[in-house]
Amino acid sequence: MSQQETYKTAGFGQPVPRGIRPGIVVVDFTYGFTDTTYPTAADMTTAIAATRQLTDIARVRGMPVIYTTIAYHPGELNKLPWLRKATGMAALIEGSRLVEIDAATGIQPGDPVITKKGASAFHGTSLAALLTGAGVDTLVVAGATTSGCVRATVVDAVQSGFNVMVPADCCADRAQAPHEANLYDMHQKYADVTDADDIERWLISLSDRG
Repeated sequence: MSQQETYKTAGFGQPVPRGIRPGIVVVDFTYGFTDTTYPTAADMTTAIAATRQLTDIARVRGMPVIYTTIAYHPGELNKLPWLRKATGMAALIEGSRLVEIDAATGIQPGDPVITKKGASAFHGTSLAALLTGAGVDTLVVAGATTSGCVRATVVDAVQSGFNVMVPADCCADRAQAPHEANLYDMHQKYADVTDADDIERWLISLSDRG
């Protein structure tokens, strides 16, 4: 039995229903992840451009666009277990350039920015409340890294009651293998993994209905 058949037999990979009130969460497209002068970063230019294609469309149609960043107070650095495993993350200090959202994303002054301490954009933050307050029923998750904070956010989004879409070309990682493996796994278990063009058509179709 092939891998695809194994998952299908187990009941995975079913399509996710798309609602009528989408929102977009852009995970950690900050300079600490996007500017390759920093050791924690990788070239994410293509994924940022594809993501901006969607956020620009969503914003003018009144659909919420929310960004996230990881930022630590210096007093937290020796107390958080994740930073013992992923020591490079300790460079993401509050107020530093590394934690600023990359301007290439097209972020606007009215876009909320969620500050988090771990991988998931939901854990210990107000994200679920913001999305619920905005009436979001389907969440588009983009950003970095695919195998880390994007995946954790997707899992928590499903567990928080949202249908989830992941445009693969709007996600980036430091290596291709974990990027592809986690996209595959998310598509089988938690989200519909698609692309920016598909999401764009969907967003436009919703606004055309109105």
